[in-house]
Amino acid sequence: MKVTRAFQPLLPLCQRLLPDMRTLPGILNLSILPNLPGLPGLPGLPGLPSRLAGFSLALLKATALDLAILAGHLLLYPSGIAQERRVTPRPALPSASGVADPAPLPTKAPLPVVLLHGFIDNRSVFVLLRRSLAQHGRHRVESLNYSPLTCDIRTAAELLGRHIEEICERTGSAQVDVVGHSLGGLIARYYVQRLGGDGRVRTLVTLGTPHSGTRVAPLANAHPIVRQMRPGSELIEELSRPAPGCRTQFVSFWSDLDHLMDPLESACVEHPDLLVQNVRVTGIGHLALPVHPAVATGIRQALDTAPAGAAAGARTGVLGTRADAQTDGLTVA
Repeated sequence: MKVTRAFQPLLPLCQRLLPDMRTLPGILNLSILPNLPGLPGLPGLPGLPSRLAGFSLALLKATALDLAILAGHLLLYPSGIAQERRVTPRPALPSASGVADPAPLPTKAPLPVVLLHGFIDNRSVFVLLRRSLAQHGRHRVESLNYSPLTCDIRTAAELLGRHIEEICERTGSAQVDVVGHSLGGLIARYYVQRLGGDGRVRTLVTLGTPHSGTRVAPLANAHPIVRQMRPGSELIEELSRPAPGCRTQFVSFWSDLDHLMDPLESACVEHPDLLVQNVRVTGIGHLALPVHPAVATGIRQALDTAPAGAAAGARTGVLGTRADAQTDGLTVA
């Protein structure tokens, strides 16, 4: 019975990736273990599918990559503890003749991008993503560190709102784009849906965010924020309430090997009033989502292809609602 309980946290992942395991020919004969108890939800376990080996290899690769990323991130973590310095654009310098250079021809600059990290993390997780965005013309990229002692997603969302207002005032931009990893995406979504942030956030990209709550690591319930990320929590219920006319476009990247999402599809945005594009990522785990170059390309495309009239369109129904949501796929490995 202890063996059965040990396997139960893996059942949603197995059922998602191995739906036909009862019908495919088995590769393992467990007849020598006649007293082995059956696993609830997985009858016919002796008939494991032949593609189990391929799945195991993919899971092994994803786990190894996550461990490597974790090791690198631990080295970079101290560099991201302090808040980022805010840079104010410099005025035009005078020319050699003593007259200021004429103003450049007006061009439509990309919106500022705000990066929001996950639970017990900091802005150092976005080092590679920032570089990718800057290399492709997005130079107004800023990160927000919220305190690891924060015990309420609502409080962090209010902090995010004040930060975005300061960015808009400093840059002269009426809107920003936001990229949130894990808990950061949930904080940004609460700001957009519940605090009126849809007027400021044009596109919200989430990476491995538990939009419907996750049941992983039950021992972590001692932390208030973890309890808020559970299915059925008061905060998750708030986000499921009607949000008519929400103007923000949502793009959610979720991985089929994300060990922190239970069930896996909890990282998808499911809401009838929101304009949503859910992107399934195949081949990497939770920690790789803000790091992998293929995901960074997908994020850039999501930001670059956001409709110019997104804010007005969602109000008038031009862009549609969740009924018209797109579901795409991104194969990484």
